[in-house]
Amino acid sequence: MSKLNSQRLLERHRVAYTTHTYVYDPDDPPDAEEVARRIGLPPGQVYKTLVLGGASHGRPVLVMLPANRQLDLKRCASAPGQKRLELLPRAETERLTGLKIGGIGALALVPRRWPCYLDHSATAHERIYVNAGQRGVMLGVAVADLLRVLGAQLVEVAA
Repeated sequence: MSKLNSQRLLERHRVAYTTHTYVYDPDDPPDAEEVARRIGLPPGQVYKTLVLGGASHGRPVLVMLPANRQLDLKRCASAPGQKRLELLPRAETERLTGLKIGGIGALALVPRRWPCYLDHSATAHERIYVNAGQRGVMLGVAVADLLRVLGAQLVEVAA
Protein backbone atom coordinates (compact mmCIF):
# COMPACT_ATOMS: atom_id res chain seq x y z
CA MET A 1 0.00 0.00 0.00
CA SER A 2 1.37 3.42 -0.88
CA LYS A 3 1.51 6.15 1.75
CA LEU A 4 -1.52 8.34 2.25
CA ASN A 5 -1.32 12.12 2.58
CA SER A 6 -2.20 11.81 6.28
CA GLN A 7 0.83 9.57 6.84
CA ARG A 8 3.08 11.97 4.93
CA LEU A 9 1.74 14.85 7.04
CA LEU A 10 2.57 13.04 10.28
CA GLU A 11 6.04 12.20 9.00
CA ARG A 12 6.66 15.84 8.01
CA HIS A 13 5.81 16.80 11.60
CA ARG A 14 8.03 13.96 12.92
CA VAL A 15 5.09 12.23 14.57
CA ALA A 16 5.32 8.51 15.30
CA TYR A 17 2.21 6.60 14.27
CA THR A 18 0.99 3.06 13.73
CA THR A 19 -1.10 1.90 10.79
CA HIS A 20 -3.97 -0.53 11.24
CA THR A 21 -5.88 -1.90 8.28
CA TYR A 22 -9.15 -3.79 8.08
CA VAL A 23 -11.21 -5.44 5.37
CA TYR A 24 -14.61 -4.01 4.49
CA ASP A 25 -17.39 -4.36 1.94
CA PRO A 26 -17.38 -1.22 -0.29
CA ASP A 27 -21.17 -1.39 -0.48
CA ASP A 28 -21.55 -1.62 3.29
CA PRO A 29 -18.62 0.00 5.15
CA PRO A 30 -18.58 -0.68 8.90
CA ASP A 31 -19.47 1.94 11.48
CA ALA A 32 -16.78 3.18 13.88
CA GLU A 33 -17.62 0.63 16.59
CA GLU A 34 -17.24 -2.22 14.11
CA VAL A 35 -13.93 -0.73 12.91
CA ALA A 36 -12.72 -0.83 16.53
CA ARG A 37 -13.64 -4.52 16.74
CA ARG A 38 -11.91 -5.27 13.44
CA ILE A 39 -8.64 -3.67 14.52
CA GLY A 40 -8.87 -5.19 18.00
CA LEU A 41 -9.21 -2.00 20.05
CA PRO A 42 -11.75 -0.70 22.56
CA PRO A 43 -14.31 1.59 20.86
CA GLY A 44 -13.54 4.36 23.35
CA GLN A 45 -10.04 4.62 21.88
CA VAL A 46 -11.14 4.69 18.22
CA TYR A 47 -12.34 8.12 17.11
CA LYS A 48 -14.74 8.94 14.30
CA THR A 49 -14.66 12.25 12.44
CA LEU A 50 -17.94 14.02 11.79
CA VAL A 51 -18.46 16.93 9.40
CA LEU A 52 -20.87 19.61 10.56
CA GLY A 53 -22.19 22.85 9.14
CA GLY A 54 -24.44 25.67 10.23
CA ALA A 55 -26.25 28.64 8.80
CA SER A 56 -23.95 31.23 10.37
CA HIS A 57 -20.71 29.34 9.77
CA GLY A 58 -19.05 29.62 6.37
CA ARG A 59 -16.79 26.60 6.63
CA PRO A 60 -17.55 23.06 7.75
CA VAL A 61 -16.40 21.99 11.20
CA LEU A 62 -14.68 18.68 11.97
CA VAL A 63 -15.46 16.97 15.26
CA MET A 64 -13.75 13.81 16.49
CA LEU A 65 -15.34 11.69 19.20
CA PRO A 66 -15.15 8.09 20.41
CA ALA A 67 -16.74 5.39 18.27
CA ASN A 68 -19.08 4.38 21.07
CA ARG A 69 -20.39 7.87 21.88
CA GLN A 70 -22.91 10.19 20.24
CA LEU A 71 -22.49 13.86 19.44
CA ASP A 72 -24.27 16.43 21.60
CA LEU A 73 -25.08 19.02 18.91
CA LYS A 74 -25.98 21.75 21.39
CA ARG A 75 -22.64 21.52 23.23
CA CYS A 76 -20.86 21.18 19.90
CA ALA A 77 -22.34 24.40 18.53
CA SER A 78 -21.14 26.38 21.53
CA ALA A 79 -17.49 25.38 20.93
CA PRO A 80 -17.09 27.49 17.76
CA GLY A 81 -19.58 30.06 19.05
CA GLN A 82 -22.47 29.03 16.84
CA LYS A 83 -26.15 28.99 17.66
CA ARG A 84 -26.64 25.77 15.77
CA LEU A 85 -24.62 23.12 13.96
CA GLU A 86 -25.89 20.05 12.19
CA LEU A 87 -24.43 16.96 10.58
CA LEU A 88 -24.10 17.52 6.86
CA PRO A 89 -25.93 15.10 4.59
CA ARG A 90 -23.87 12.19 3.26
CA ALA A 91 -23.68 13.46 -0.33
CA GLU A 92 -22.64 16.96 0.76
CA THR A 93 -20.07 15.58 3.19
CA GLU A 94 -18.49 13.45 0.46
CA ARG A 95 -18.58 16.34 -2.04
CA LEU A 96 -16.97 18.82 0.37
CA THR A 97 -14.31 16.47 1.72
CA GLY A 98 -13.57 14.46 -1.41
CA LEU A 99 -13.64 11.40 0.88
CA LYS A 100 -16.14 8.57 1.26
CA ILE A 101 -18.18 8.14 4.43
CA GLY A 102 -16.27 5.61 6.53
CA GLY A 103 -13.00 7.08 5.28
CA ILE A 104 -13.19 10.63 6.57
CA GLY A 105 -10.24 11.66 8.68
CA ALA A 106 -9.22 15.08 9.98
CA LEU A 107 -5.56 14.44 9.12
CA ALA A 108 -6.50 14.04 5.45
CA LEU A 109 -8.39 17.35 5.55
CA VAL A 110 -5.67 19.56 7.08
CA PRO A 111 -5.11 21.46 3.79
CA ARG A 112 -8.72 22.72 3.95
CA ARG A 113 -8.04 24.49 7.25
CA TRP A 114 -11.46 23.74 8.67
CA PRO A 115 -11.92 24.24 12.40
CA CYS A 116 -11.22 20.95 14.16
CA TYR A 117 -12.37 19.79 17.59
CA LEU A 118 -11.43 16.71 19.58
CA ASP A 119 -13.63 15.43 22.38
CA HIS A 120 -11.98 15.85 25.76
CA SER A 121 -12.36 12.11 26.44
CA ALA A 122 -9.28 11.59 24.26
CA THR A 123 -7.09 12.88 27.09
CA ALA A 124 -7.81 9.67 29.01
CA HIS A 125 -5.61 7.88 26.46
CA GLU A 126 -2.00 8.33 25.50
CA ARG A 127 -2.85 7.29 21.93
CA ILE A 128 -6.08 7.24 19.94
CA TYR A 129 -6.90 5.78 16.54
CA VAL A 130 -8.30 7.95 13.76
CA ASN A 131 -9.15 7.43 10.12
CA ALA A 132 -6.28 8.01 7.71
CA GLY A 133 -8.58 9.45 5.04
CA GLN A 134 -9.32 6.17 3.32
CA ARG A 135 -11.68 3.38 4.21
CA GLY A 136 -9.84 0.43 5.69
CA VAL A 137 -6.94 2.43 7.18
CA MET A 138 -6.67 3.76 10.74
CA LEU A 139 -3.72 5.53 12.33
CA GLY A 140 -2.69 5.33 15.97
CA VAL A 141 -1.39 8.72 17.10
CA ALA A 142 -0.47 10.25 20.46
CA VAL A 143 -3.21 12.67 21.53
CA ALA A 144 -0.76 15.53 22.09
CA ASP A 145 0.71 15.07 18.60
CA LEU A 146 -2.73 14.89 17.00
CA LEU A 147 -3.81 18.14 18.68
CA ARG A 148 -0.61 19.86 17.57
CA VAL A 149 -0.68 18.71 13.95
CA LEU A 150 -4.39 19.45 13.52
CA GLY A 151 -4.41 22.66 15.52
CA ALA A 152 -7.49 21.10 17.14
CA GLN A 153 -9.21 22.32 20.28
CA LEU A 154 -10.35 20.05 23.08
CA VAL A 155 -14.09 20.26 23.73
CA GLU A 156 -16.73 18.27 25.60
CA VAL A 157 -19.17 17.22 22.89
CA ALA A 158 -19.74 13.50 23.41
CA ALA A 159 -23.00 12.40 25.01
